[in-house]
Amino acid sequence: MSRIPSSALLLGLAGLIPFLWGAASSAWIVTGYLPVPDIVLLYSGVPVLLHYGTIILCFMAGVIWGFAAKDGGPWMPLGLTLSVLPALLMFFAFSLPPLTQMFALILGFIGLLAVDWTCARKGLAPEWWMSLRLILTSVVVFCLGIGAAFVP
Repeated sequence: MSRIPSSALLLGLAGLIPFLWGAASSAWIVTGYLPVPDIVLLYSGVPVLLHYGTIILCFMAGVIWGFAAKDGGPWMPLGLTLSVLPALLMFFAFSLPPLTQMFALILGFIGLLAVDWTCARKGLAPEWWMSLRLILTSVVVFCLGIGAAFVP
C-alpha cells in the first residue's frame, strides 16, 4: 500500500476528536469525574457519539456512492444500494434505545469497512485508502464500544 497523503491523514485524525471526546466524556460523566450542566451534556458523552457517529457513517457511505459510480459496471447498482443502507439503518435506529443505536453504529462502521475493502480490491479506491480506513475505523469502533459500556 502507498503512503497516506498527509492532508487525508491529518483531516482523518482530526475527525476522530469528537469520537475521542465522546468516549472519554461518557466515562467521566457516568463515574462523576465530569460534573456538567445539562446543556453541556448535549455536547458530551453518548449524545456526541450517536450524533457525530451517524453523520460520519453517512458521510463515509457517500464515498461508496462515488466508488460505485466510478465503476459504472455491473457492480454499480449494488454499490449504490450499499451506500444508502447506513443512512437507512440509522434513520430506523433513531427511535430505539441509545445502546441499540450505539450497536447499530458499530455494525454500520464495520460493514462499511467491508464495503471499502471490496471497492479497494476492485481498484475503485486509492491505494492508500484501506490503510487510512483501518486506522480510523479501529479508533471509531473502540470509542463507540466505550460509549456503549457507559450508556446510562
